[in-house]
Amino acid sequence: MNHYYLLGRSGLRVSRLALGTMNFGVDGFHAAYGKTEEESEPIFRRYLESGGNFIDTADFYTAGESEKILGRLIDRAGVRERLVLTSKFTNTVDPSDPNASGNGRKHIMRAVEASLSRLGTDYIDLYLLHTWDRITPIEEVVHTLDDLVRAGKIRYAGLSDVPAWYAARAQSYAEAHGLAPLINLQLPYSLVNRGVEAEFVSMAQNVGMGLTAWSPIAGGLLTGKYRRSGDGLSGTGRLTTPNAGGREISPRDWQVIDALESVSAELGRSMAQVAINWVATQPSVASVIIGASSAEQVSSNFEALDFEIPADARRRLDEASAPQLDLPYMMFTPQYQSWVVSPGLSIGDKPAGYAPPVLNAAAAQSAE
Repeated sequence: MNHYYLLGRSGLRVSRLALGTMNFGVDGFHAAYGKTEEESEPIFRRYLESGGNFIDTADFYTAGESEKILGRLIDRAGVRERLVLTSKFTNTVDPSDPNASGNGRKHIMRAVEASLSRLGTDYIDLYLLHTWDRITPIEEVVHTLDDLVRAGKIRYAGLSDVPAWYAARAQSYAEAHGLAPLINLQLPYSLVNRGVEAEFVSMAQNVGMGLTAWSPIAGGLLTGKYRRSGDGLSGTGRLTTPNAGGREISPRDWQVIDALESVSAELGRSMAQVAINWVATQPSVASVIIGASSAEQVSSNFEALDFEIPADARRRLDEASAPQLDLPYMMFTPQYQSWVVSPGLSIGDKPAGYAPPVLNAAAAQSAE
């Protein structure tokens, strides 16, 4: 059964897996592992057949080709109204022009029109600031996104890859001035990258943003296809492809991989499925962005939602991947506070069942 949940403090219903289309196209920055339109279509079709409705792209992906391909695929499938279509702005589309990048009003206005044209649509369901540019006033960004909502160019607005204080400040400003709220925060999150837990998770819960997690399998590192070798790493994929965004593999990473491999074997599931399941069931995560190089991979990713990780197995994964918390963050942990803040007491926010989840599940099929 496919489940759909509200994204942040909004009425927008999205599937638990979103399809990332950074590899749709063979031009530009992401060309090293890109797919042609003919190769992309089966991936897109399988995602729809699996019940997915949440599509993620950006003007920067494959130099705009991702949006163009996606627009044509959506048109051929006749599913525009069914989809929650997401795009993003920030990165440069013309290095010779200082106003052709960043998060200023001039660039946002130009970027949204260009994305609408490439996608072949007259509105974008969810429009995200792609990356904090460190200089544009928050007020300018929030007012510009509100204007786009009021003009019907976008339905909802959100953020991607910004500091937690920035997201909280932007949402607070929108609330104080009656502007369109920011409903989504897109961040990297995986068993080898748990940095968002220090501030972003509780921030999102408190200000009404749903987290969408990108890179849940860490660029393929958590699939098991890469192994230790004398030179550091062996295997075929993005992490061993020149100019494709590889990364250093730390001893802690291998510790996580070993624990994940053990749990996956016990559950009879692939390492990628367990890694995706772990992220999808973490607090505040509304949807997980998956990439895929084939239709079969899409189906396998959806199977990641068909099981539960047992408590003991989750504990082992959590312990192997536990981030090192420095001050002051370690002072906010249950361990520290039960030792210093309220020793000898059991104090919580609300009792279990205080706010049971609302779920309108499909009626079970009759056995007759």
